[in-house]
Amino acid sequence: MEAKSVDEIPVGPGWQYEPKWDGFRCLAFRCGKDIYLQSKSGQPLARYFPDIVVALSQLAAKKFVLDGELVIDVGGRFSFDELQLRLHPAASRVQKLAAAHPATFVVFDLLDDAGKPPLHERRIALEKFAAKNLKSAKAIKLSPATTSLLQAKKWFKKAGGNLDGVIAKRLDLPYAPGERTAMMKVKNIRPADCVVGGFRYASGSKLIGSLLLGLYDDAGLLHHVGFTSAFNTSDKRALTKKFEALRKPPGFTGNAPGGPSRWSTERSGEWEPVDPKVVVEVTYDHFTGDRFRHGTKIVRWRKDKAPKQCTLDQVVHREGRAIALL
Repeated sequence: MEAKSVDEIPVGPGWQYEPKWDGFRCLAFRCGKDIYLQSKSGQPLARYFPDIVVALSQLAAKKFVLDGELVIDVGGRFSFDELQLRLHPAASRVQKLAAAHPATFVVFDLLDDAGKPPLHERRIALEKFAAKNLKSAKAIKLSPATTSLLQAKKWFKKAGGNLDGVIAKRLDLPYAPGERTAMMKVKNIRPADCVVGGFRYASGSKLIGSLLLGLYDDAGLLHHVGFTSAFNTSDKRALTKKFEALRKPPGFTGNAPGGPSRWSTERSGEWEPVDPKVVVEVTYDHFTGDRFRHGTKIVRWRKDKAPKQCTLDQVVHREGRAIALL
């Protein structure tokens, strides 16, 4: 079941609200001794999360299908970087990572292959399942849910740490794989003023594909924190001319894009440094691991703001602790 993005939390009777956890969506299947983990896109995940496979095998229930989110807590915050590190081809490396930072499976739905009960029935069944199976399961937790709009708004205000927003689901609708009719997601969109420290050309083109964004730390170092690429085609030529004229190393004086990483491709390491003179206001939905999780959207160019005013304190406080799992 997919979520449709909306700007505001749906209001009215018939809605159930849940935290939108910052992790990997996962379906967990068990039939006897056989356990299978599947990503939202249908890719197998069990080999990357052997700790969760073990935890599921220790449950009293021998047959079930659970829908939930894989997360990894590091120092009280969920780390998306640690999740990505798990996607490693070497089993020995995965085992070492699992031992250092065990994953948790946050469960929010229980699927019934005998029919398609509505959400309110599935939630009752899930809570009964949790009461019987999850009390002593440290790595598998029941995600909270509520029909209270007030509680949903409280969760929404905490978005940006462990939370990625709020999910709203219709209580009267069945589970609908691949559809976006029964579930809505709301993210807390925020502004930030950033310095352009570099750019990348579009693939196979000599026109700008993305601008690389930076923020200054207390020591005056400019750190790469993300990118923006939401340009109108008609603007790309003028932007290319503007930033090619500003080309000047080093661009970023702190963390720079394209550094050594097994995730980097040859293309992702190619970027052009510019003199950090241009300030742009962008909007973002999540800041974690010292960068914007997704691409940002340009709001306006800030000719009225000095680059040195664009500091990390705009965003780092958004990584606060979120609600605790029961």
